[in-house]
Amino acid sequence: MLTFYNNHHAQHHGRGEIFRGAAVPCSEKPERAGLVLAELERRALGRIVTPQGVSLASLERVHTPRYLHFLRSAWSQWAALDPANAGRDALPSLWPAHGMRRDVEPDNFTARLGMYASDAGSALTAGTWIAAKTGADCAINAAHALRLGERASFALTRPPGHHAGADYFGGYCFLNNAALAAQHLLDDGASRVAIIDLDYHHGNGTQSIFYGRAEVLFVSIHADPRHEYPFYLGHADETGEHAGLGCNMNLPLAPGASAASWFAALETACYKLAGYAPEALVVSLGVDTFAGDPRSSFALQSDDFSRIGERLAHLGLPTVFVLEGGAAVPEIGVNVVNVLAGFDGAA
Repeated sequence: MLTFYNNHHAQHHGRGEIFRGAAVPCSEKPERAGLVLAELERRALGRIVTPQGVSLASLERVHTPRYLHFLRSAWSQWAALDPANAGRDALPSLWPAHGMRRDVEPDNFTARLGMYASDAGSALTAGTWIAAKTGADCAINAAHALRLGERASFALTRPPGHHAGADYFGGYCFLNNAALAAQHLLDDGASRVAIIDLDYHHGNGTQSIFYGRAEVLFVSIHADPRHEYPFYLGHADETGEHAGLGCNMNLPLAPGASAASWFAALETACYKLAGYAPEALVVSLGVDTFAGDPRSSFALQSDDFSRIGERLAHLGLPTVFVLEGGAAVPEIGVNVVNVLAGFDGAA
């Protein structure tokens, strides 16, 4: 398996976030990718390479030009407001509510920041753009590797991506790596691509990007959004719209769901994937379903992640894995690599 590693990921390192009304240290931190990389190297699973840079036009296949321009320039604008801002992250403090206009971009930076943000937990830092852009490079390179003959590839990157929409960031995500990989597979000639999101939290950004399109199937297994982030999307009755009707499947699970319940949902997801008959698969690989993850109520153990990889391999599809969530617990590296090794061994 070929792994594309984002060696700029640590340049995005938020100082803090607002979580349930309190200022707390950021839980999405550089150690996450470091632990995965260390486990990959320890087990010598495949080859680790640096991605080639991709054009902004490739990103515009998923994200709006206005949003990309904001992300690229946000830190310099923030720092220009006040010399002291160089020592603190940019976090939004207001948002456009229902009925307010989003078509006119305000001149005020604070207003622009809120217009493109979905929460107060995703800090913009001096290195956010380079980290997110290199992560997008990893995802697109990983997708292209399938065309060059790889059976599977892995984008080892952070910040994650599946909460980022076409024109907003949130949930620690700025560019949607899984969506970029899927779109590149289509641009490379595939007529149908599927995405399965295994993160504890629903991939609201990915769903939104493809919700009206028939050429991408999105399937997600996640915690019920009535109880967990992102709260406002991820319900079972969201099945797509217009041309994409029937091309979206959400499998929300109740708090405290057992491993047996989770794997039953995986079987349902795999049945849907097989029926759609895609030419390639993108896996949003979040491992915050682990019982030891501090923000998870699910009960998967490290051995279960090997089973996940084996089951996905049995779909018989060229597959791109993209790292999403999972706290920097010691087991994160083992859990991620168990999925990859399980897939590799069964493929």
